[in-house]
Amino acid sequence: MRDAPAILPDRGLADRISAALWRHPKAFLGLLLALPLLWLGVVYLGSLAALLLQSFYSIDEFSGVVKEEFTLKTYAELFRAQNLDIIVRTLLMSALVTLACAVIAFPIAYFAARYAKGRWKALFYLGVMLPLWSSYLVKVYAWKLILAKEGIVTWAAEGAGMGFFLDAVLALPGVGGNSLSTSPMGTFIVFVYIWLPYMILPMQASLERVPGSMLEAAADLGASGGQTFRTVILPLALPGVIAGSIFTFSLTLGDYIIPQIIGTSARFIGLAVYQLQGTAGNIPLAAAFAVVPIIIMLIYLTIAKRMGAFDAL
Repeated sequence: MRDAPAILPDRGLADRISAALWRHPKAFLGLLLALPLLWLGVVYLGSLAALLLQSFYSIDEFSGVVKEEFTLKTYAELFRAQNLDIIVRTLLMSALVTLACAVIAFPIAYFAARYAKGRWKALFYLGVMLPLWSSYLVKVYAWKLILAKEGIVTWAAEGAGMGFFLDAVLALPGVGGNSLSTSPMGTFIVFVYIWLPYMILPMQASLERVPGSMLEAAADLGASGGQTFRTVILPLALPGVIAGSIFTFSLTLGDYIIPQIIGTSARFIGLAVYQLQGTAGNIPLAAAFAVVPIIIMLIYLTIAKRMGAFDAL
């Protein structure tokens, strides 16, 4: 007697939909991506388009009412001396913070990539990631107390007999101030501390991909430590450095909280956007300012992509 063929019972609509999606994988992928793409298209790209549109409006200087007429007048205002000063100051700070993060992060990332093993590597990741788990505002306000005139930095400098050196630094024009917490130097220190983990991690990932055999070959060929660093390690680690710089540069470029709490009253792009759209109510100029870092980062990302930085992300 022949066995009857096994026929699975129809369990309803859910089974039929599942079978249809299994037969049409592209439709299944489309359904999975529909909501994220809708969110990206409406919320992110939609708000970005609205921002770009408002940057072509202008504000009536007498009534303060936004005139919804296409004009390049608002963009021309960016070339006023006070606005150019904000842009240049922000770019200079972003570049200096990125450079300092790279210099500080490189030996840390190199040690983690070449020497840290097992528990030491776990401790390294914990040490780098732990500051990211605490509140951003708490860290900034903590640094305000640390850098204050009565803070621990001043106390340590005076205790070590280096109070004169701190006073000399604070006396420098364009760098110092009444205290580190009210100086551009203080703003720079806090920026470096806050964004340093974003430089360390991509750099460490890039350095781990440098084969140890290449370092041994360089040593066998008589290369000194400096030559090995310049000709082998740095070129191979450069994508990681650039990948980290994408984070540090862009985050400094748009931050408005640190300049508002630490440093002088000198404005940065992020703070200018915050104040223009809030206190001043000049939405068109705020939108035009916001377009500046977008353009800068598009150029920066294009260069970074050509240099293979995305491979280290």
